[in-house]
Amino acid sequence: MFDTLSDRLSGIFGKLRGKGRLTDADIDATAREIRLALLEADVALPVVRSFIANMKERARGAEVSQALNPAQQVIKIVHEELVAVLGGEGRRLQFAKQPPTVIMLAGLQGSGKTTLAGKLAGWLKGQGHQPMLVAADLQRPNAVNQLQVLGGRAGVEVFAPEPGNGVGDPVQVAKASIEHARRAARDIVIVDTAGRLGIDAEMMAQAAAIRDAVDPDEVIFVIDAMVGQDAVRTAEAFRDGVGITGVVLSKLDGDARGGAALSVRQVTGQPILFASTGEKLSDFDVFHPDRMASRILGMGDVLTLIEQAEHAFDADQKEKMTAKLMGGEQFTLEDFLDQLIAVRRMGPIANVLAMMPGMGQMKDQLAEVDDKHFDRVTAIIRSMTPGERTNPKIINGSRRARIANGSGVTVMDVNQLLNRFADAQKMMKQMGGMMGLPGSRRKATKSPKNKRKGTKGGGRPRVGGPAGGFPGGMPQLPPGLDPSALQGGQGLPPGFTPPKLDFNKFTKRRDDKDR
Repeated sequence: MFDTLSDRLSGIFGKLRGKGRLTDADIDATAREIRLALLEADVALPVVRSFIANMKERARGAEVSQALNPAQQVIKIVHEELVAVLGGEGRRLQFAKQPPTVIMLAGLQGSGKTTLAGKLAGWLKGQGHQPMLVAADLQRPNAVNQLQVLGGRAGVEVFAPEPGNGVGDPVQVAKASIEHARRAARDIVIVDTAGRLGIDAEMMAQAAAIRDAVDPDEVIFVIDAMVGQDAVRTAEAFRDGVGITGVVLSKLDGDARGGAALSVRQVTGQPILFASTGEKLSDFDVFHPDRMASRILGMGDVLTLIEQAEHAFDADQKEKMTAKLMGGEQFTLEDFLDQLIAVRRMGPIANVLAMMPGMGQMKDQLAEVDDKHFDRVTAIIRSMTPGERTNPKIINGSRRARIANGSGVTVMDVNQLLNRFADAQKMMKQMGGMMGLPGSRRKATKSPKNKRKGTKGGGRPRVGGPAGGFPGGMPQLPPGLDPSALQGGQGLPPGFTPPKLDFNKFTKRRDDKDR
C-alpha cells in the first residue's frame, strides 16, 4: 500500500546523501517535496501541515547542524515524526476486571468487520483466551452465515440465535450474548454490528443502542485503508455518534495510496490497535507504529520478521536443532527440509525478504522471486531415501537420475541442490567452531607442526564464501539485485553492510510464466 510513498521518500532522501552540511534552502526543498509526497498519498491536510512544521523546526535545530551526517539525521527526524503521526507507542486491548470483556466492532458495510471479527477471535484464542463471536449484523444478507464459517475456522463459538437477512433484533441479540457468555465461561465477547454503505441516522442509532445494551470495554472502528479521506471522515462520525476507543486498519495489502492509515490516528485521537493484511485468518497482527514507519521509509521490519520466525519454527524443532549443533552432529537434508517447510509457513518469500533492511529499494527484483523454487527443492529431497537424506555422499549418478525422475526435475537441478547443500554444511560447521560449540572444532595436538592448513599460526579457519559470510554456490538474487550497493544508503545505519545474497535460482522460470 505504501510503495508509492516509499519510492517518493527514497528519492527525496537520495538527494540529501553526500551533503556534509544542510542549508536552510536544502531543508525547505526537502520539506516541500515531502509535503507533496504526503498529499499525493492522500494524507489529511491538517496532518501534513503539523508533520512538516515539526520536521522543519527540528531540522533547523542543533541536532542536525552539529551532526556528523546531517542527511541521516533528517531521515531519523522524519522516521520519528512518522511514528508520532501513527500513534507513538502501540496500545493493547483493555480487558475488563470481571469477565467477560466486551469488544464491539463498528464501521461501514464492506469495511471488513465480519472478517476482522473472525481474525480477532482467532488471535485472542492463540493468546490463551476463550472468545465468543456474536452475530448482531442481522441486516446484510448471509452476514450470520459468514460469521459462523469464520468462527468454525477459528475454532471459536458463534452466538447466533437469529437467522439474519433482515430478521431479528440486533440489540436483543447483543444483550442476550453477555449472559450466554457468562454461562459458557467465555472471557471475551466480540460483537459484530451492521454497517451501511454510508453514514445515516438509523445505523448510528442502532450502534448506539447496542453500545448502551452491552456496555463495551472497547468500541473498535474498522477502517478500510483503501477508501482514503472518506474513511477518516467516517471515523470522525463514529467517534462523535457512538464513541470509539480504537481503530483497526483493514485491507492494508491493497494498492491504494494509504493516506487514511497515516491520518486516522491524529484526526480521531484514538490509537490504531491492529492491522489486517489479507483474507486468511492469520493475516492479522498487532499494529506497531515504529515498525510501520520503518517499512514506509524502506528500513525493513526485522522485529516482525523475528516474531514470524518464532511462530513458524515450533519449540520442539528449535530444541532439536540446538541440541544437534551443541552436540556437533551433522546438518542433514532432513534438517534442511524441516527448515524449508517452516520458512514456507512464514508466507511468500518475497514478503519475508522485503522485511530485511534496504530491500524496499528492490521491489522490482523481489517481484521476480518465485516460491515454486521451494516446492521443487522440497520435491527433490522427498524423492530421496532416508539414508540419502542423512548421507548425501552416497548419491551416485544412478541415484541422482532416479531422484530427478521422481521429483520431475533435471539431474542438473539435483546436482545444484547437492552442491549448495554441501556448502551449507561447511558453513554450519564453521559457524559452530566460531561460536565455540563442542564437537565442532578439531582437537589440538601436542606437536607444534600440526597447524591447521590454510591458516597462520594455527588460528581458526576463515569462513569461506563471498562477502557477507555466505558460501559460494548459495542461491542467487535476481540479476541486478546487489544488496551491497545499499551500504551507507538511505534507511540503513552507518557501517551496516548487508550480506551479498544470491538468489538467482529463486527467479521465475519462463515456462512458469507461460503456463
